[in-house]
Amino acid sequence: QVQLLESGGGLVQAGGSLRLSCAASGRPFRVYTVGWFRQAPGKEREFVVSISRSGGSTYYADSVKGRFTISRDNAKNTVYLQMNSLTPEDTAVYYCAASPNPYYSSRAEDFGSWGQGTQVTVSS
Repeated sequence: QVQLLESGGGLVQAGGSLRLSCAASGRPFRVYTVGWFRQAPGKEREFVVSISRSGGSTYYADSVKGRFTISRDNAKNTVYLQMNSLTPEDTAVYYCAASPNPYYSSRAEDFGSWGQGTQVTVSS
């Protein structure tokens, strides 16, 4: 099983940017579809974006489309989430997740490996 570690969260003002990283260890990252999810206080965990094994396909939630960009560097076993034009509604704990399945999914239950999460707080 792969182990995931997120980093890059923090406090930023509305309109600002952050880049999250998800570093993998234990197994080659290239065999996993990777997704980012987030959970705000009092809300359910929600899908943000996913990226295919090769990085050739990406799928974004409507709420972040045009503002967030996911990418991966399989040589470095790392997936990145560039977040621009942040708003207070983006405040949440962001989780990186990996699935051995090659097809697209936005369902958390399809991702078997999860990181501990990194807090993103956007002030108004």
